Amino acid sequence: MKNDLKLLWKKQRLKKAFLALEDGTVFAGYSVGADKDTLGEVVFNTGMTGYQEILSDPSYCGQIVTMTYPQIGNTGMNDEDYESSRLFVNGLIVCEIHQSSNWRCRDELHEILVKGSVPAIAGIDTRALTTLLRDKGSQKAYMSVEEKISVEDAVNAARKWEGLEGQDYAVRVSCKKSYYWDPDLKLTRVWGNSADILPADIKIVAFDFGVKWNILRNLRYCGMDITVVPATTTAEEVLKLKPDGVFLSNGPADPAALKYAIKETKELIGKIPIMGICLGHQILGIAMGGKTYKLKFGHHGCNHPVKNLATEKVEITSQNHNFAIMPDSLDLSIVEITHINLNDHTIEGIRHKKEPVFAVQYHPEAAPGPHDPSYLFMQFREIIKSA
Repeated sequence: MKNDLKLLWKKQRLKKAFLALEDGTVFAGYSVGADKDTLGEVVFNTGMTGYQEILSDPSYCGQIVTMTYPQIGNTGMNDEDYESSRLFVNGLIVCEIHQSSNWRCRDELHEILVKGSVPAIAGIDTRALTTLLRDKGSQKAYMSVEEKISVEDAVNAARKWEGLEGQDYAVRVSCKKSYYWDPDLKLTRVWGNSADILPADIKIVAFDFGVKWNILRNLRYCGMDITVVPATTTAEEVLKLKPDGVFLSNGPADPAALKYAIKETKELIGKIPIMGICLGHQILGIAMGGKTYKLKFGHHGCNHPVKNLATEKVEITSQNHNFAIMPDSLDLSIVEITHINLNDHTIEGIRHKKEPVFAVQYHPEAAPGPHDPSYLFMQFREIIKSA
């Protein structure tokens, strides 16, 4: 097997590929994924691992992800760590792709990239690319692996691509019909004693704007009976299900483009407890009168420090978002800012001052990432119980 992989990667290094950015910069490398070209917004992720979760996270739809850690592929791919039923990224960029060496591995990374129809480039200077993105901001890009387009045409194609601003990607990644999450606990991972999972005595409806499985696992772990509904579900349809609470999920692209979701969220505020994560946080912020803006290069990684303003404690968090709520747009007589990012002081958490409604910008489900903010799922349960 090892010799076969070495021969394959030697052959792949002969298959030239390049990344053309909208600013005219071009990075040359070789193909390690599917044989297809792609367009997308290039971002960088600072996690040392977690590439499987990143590849299968619907929030990355429309993006070409650069892993800043140089050696990717060491742990391979397994059946347990997927965050959805398929890969959603537009493309992957790594410095080096390695053969796996891990007891949990079931497939090699490059095999899953090919099977999942995701193009990938290795052999480029990811440190230089990350520095460029940090200085100039996220870039629209064309990834060429088919050798059918010139560099000049690739740069022009990147510039003409519509990008992610003003785009509704939630409808692209959301489920098409409602479903009941994991009634037999086959997908809800248990680290420790299965008796720690609380009985499902709270009924919630989760909007799927691109929800990660580990969020649903954590909600189920905290005793929530979960019905997942499509992004375009109305408030009336939700209330007919008679849930105890509503969850607004993470998801890709521009929250301001989801006018239907903002409208229905406004209808739900004051009628039922609500929790939001990431895109759900932004939707909730807009529904409460705020506005959002696009960050220069976004927050992507599992090492972002966030301060809880109520406790004064600092949490290390996992994040993946390109947009944020504008602080000056919030009516502070209605909305309280509960968390801030210590790197750039952007808003990381909000709550309604009169209603049982709260949200965080970061990912408390720790997939991949630290477990510091995992208390938020139990906080949702407590808010529902006391409403």
